Amino acid sequence: MGETGAPPVFLVVEDEAPNRALLRAVLGRSTDQRVRDAVLLEAPDLLTARRVLAEAPVTLLLLDVRLPDGNGLTLARELHERPPGRRPKVLVLSASVLPSERDAALRAGADAFLGKPYRPSDLIDAIRALLDAPAPGDERRRDA
Repeated sequence: MGETGAPPVFLVVEDEAPNRALLRAVLGRSTDQRVRDAVLLEAPDLLTARRVLAEAPVTLLLLDVRLPDGNGLTLARELHERPPGRRPKVLVLSASVLPSERDAALRAGADAFLGKPYRPSDLIDAIRALLDAPAPGDERRRDA
């Protein structure tokens, strides 16, 4: 839950309908209430994703790399330029699992990377870690 008690908002940017359906199913069955109760928005391409991001307070972006209208890492770079507090966390989900691909995603501003296919438990663990991590510039949470 967010600080206001509202559920988090996840945006899935994925062009393949079966992959979006799989994500919906995995998230809906999570034992973590924050994940299970998240508002789930979907975009099949970058154009739609940008529209959604302009209109909705997205907490977490689940981002594919290969999209019909461009590279998802372009969107990760754009979001990384936003000021702290106005940028959702970004989890890149990609079939390109070479270390260089992972490094490119992280350099582009992704907060985490998970290769496809992934185990549902690995996806939930990655999401939980991102939800628990402090926002960039948030000095209130520090590990001792």
